[in-house]
Amino acid sequence: MDELLKIIAMLRDKEHGCPWDAKQTFKSIAPHTLEEVYEVVDTLERADYSHLANELGDLLFQVVFYAQLGKEAGIFDFDVIVNEITQKLLTRHPHVFPDATIESFGVKAKLSPEQVEGKWEEIKTEERQNKAGADVSILDDIPKAFPAITRARKIQKRAASVGFDWPDSSGVLEKVGEEAVELKEAISSGATAAIDEELGDLLFSLVNLARHLKVDPETSLRQANEKFEYRFRNLETRVNASGKSMEEHTLESLEDYWQAVKAETAN
Repeated sequence: MDELLKIIAMLRDKEHGCPWDAKQTFKSIAPHTLEEVYEVVDTLERADYSHLANELGDLLFQVVFYAQLGKEAGIFDFDVIVNEITQKLLTRHPHVFPDATIESFGVKAKLSPEQVEGKWEEIKTEERQNKAGADVSILDDIPKAFPAITRARKIQKRAASVGFDWPDSSGVLEKVGEEAVELKEAISSGATAAIDEELGDLLFSLVNLARHLKVDPETSLRQANEKFEYRFRNLETRVNASGKSMEEHTLESLEDYWQAVKAETAN
């Protein structure tokens, strides 16, 4: 770690460092951080573990880069980052560290995974109240920069933690049906604003349904993307073999190809 921290400092050196690294800011680095996170996730989903260490290294580079920027600005350094996460882990796991110290490890409380998660939420709520005082919402500190599906799931989970939730998935499924009907009515009216709103409500309800079914909607959608891409590429192969372009085929003939591909690639 010491060597890595030195390398980052050298790269940021105004006289002898790298011009690209030297001109970066907190804001300019953010998009690169997102890219590296997605590359790690992609490696995991493809089970490409031989390249995982490399991708994690790229992600670690982002953290160290922020540490260097913080140090230069006199805000924080790498040690502060490590201390922050260390203290957070100790205080948020009282069932493992009763006194919030490493020394107190060993006296385990008998808590189920659900009880642990509930305790985790209680501690986070207390932390939010300490930061904001009495004027605090359960929805505070959910980043607006999250992908919409991820943020929707976080919002719903927070609301559910204080009892504002459907008792089971059947109620949510009915809500999905209601939202679908309302979207259909909006489409019939031709009102663009209403269509936009009702589509958003339907998507929000679908995310809620996924949460109740204990399915990650982001992962499900990525899998659906992959399945569609795989099948569409197979369709393209069949179309190319026919000697005609995609545009020269009727929708009916393309549908026949599609159904053939689905039958062939069905799980």
